[in-house]
Amino acid sequence: RNRDAAEDVLQEAFLTIWRSAGNYRASLSPPMAWLGLIVRSRALDALRKRTSDRSDLMNELDDVLGETLEGDSPNPMDVADASEQSFALHQCLGKLDHKQREVVSLAYLRDQSHGELAEQLKLPLGTVKTWIRRGLEQLRTCMSRYA
Repeated sequence: RNRDAAEDVLQEAFLTIWRSAGNYRASLSPPMAWLGLIVRSRALDALRKRTSDRSDLMNELDDVLGETLEGDSPNPMDVADASEQSFALHQCLGKLDHKQREVVSLAYLRDQSHGELAEQLKLPLGTVKTWIRRGLEQLRTCMSRYA
């Protein structure tokens, strides 16, 4: 609906990808799933700032991602694979406790250190580390079911 907003989100995602490319771990997820998760996260962040209505948020996210993919679809099989992986990751993230999902997303999508997360969330460092470790273990188990 708002092409400028979509382009801003995509630019933020590219910057995040560029800054955190060195931290990418192929053993955790395929590249397209990692990239898709970053773009999706940036889109959700932008939409949360604009609206608090959950249904509007998801509809607008679908529109933004659909417009983005329309112009750039490289190969239908790649898009299908990325879509399946993104769906699996979305399902698995949805099974995590809210706080685990939040710290895992912040740590890996925004490239924040455990200390930065503890300070931002006003939690003890040990708690943040435990939530990340447990969240990643649950994600690994869940994602293996989709492999």
